[in-house]
Amino acid sequence: MVEAVQDAGVVVTGAGGGIGAALARRFAAAGARVVVNDLDADRAEAVADEIGGIAVPGDASTTVAAARDALGGTVDIYCANAGLGSGGSEAAPEDVWARAWDVNVMAHVRAAHALLPGWLERGAGRFVSTVSAAGLLTMIGAAPYSVTKHGAYAFAEWLSLTYRHRGLKVHAICPQGVRTDMLTATGSAGDLVLRPTAIEPEEVADALFEGIEEDRFLILPHPEVAGRYRLRATDPDRWLSRMNHLQHTWETNR
Repeated sequence: MVEAVQDAGVVVTGAGGGIGAALARRFAAAGARVVVNDLDADRAEAVADEIGGIAVPGDASTTVAAARDALGGTVDIYCANAGLGSGGSEAAPEDVWARAWDVNVMAHVRAAHALLPGWLERGAGRFVSTVSAAGLLTMIGAAPYSVTKHGAYAFAEWLSLTYRHRGLKVHAICPQGVRTDMLTATGSAGDLVLRPTAIEPEEVADALFEGIEEDRFLILPHPEVAGRYRLRATDPDRWLSRMNHLQHTWETNR
């Protein structure tokens, strides 16, 4: 694992805080050269200054070229971490759906499109997708988030099955609640479903590094997600009944 990270050129999007900042710090501590990307330039600069990295602020969808230049021409590891926790139902405005799709899915697609030619040519590259347990399961009160995180997971899975024999390594990180601003923004739904078992962002970074060391695709910082994912696959009606019970509890008590 040290060899995979030592002196690697790493890009972390959405790294001005939360999981992204924790990933950036962990990669830097392991000897990587880290580009810190965030829409908020001040936050990107602050994290980059802290870890001895390089701030490349801006939209995650268009950061590959600038990040590659900042790293001297080569990106070895790309962490597609920036995301939107968009709440709402089927009635959420179309611009909310569009923005969630653009940030949570298409930013990953655009990054892969820009990176894959070089990675496939040299037979090596690592794509890390911060998905969410909502991408394996779902999240009450957040249709745009749940649906697009399913898309992010599906794209990471597709990348892995399509290119792993050509040297591409893909990791999909799927935590439940993590103590970040995004958790706070989930409101009462997050208080019910996520906050009781919420972990620190640093624990997500630890889980990723364990996954890199073991060369695992699916990274579950909350191990209990595996059992829920198994139930969803093997007994979907029972799983849906349990989730509907949570939904009803939330509606009754909010």
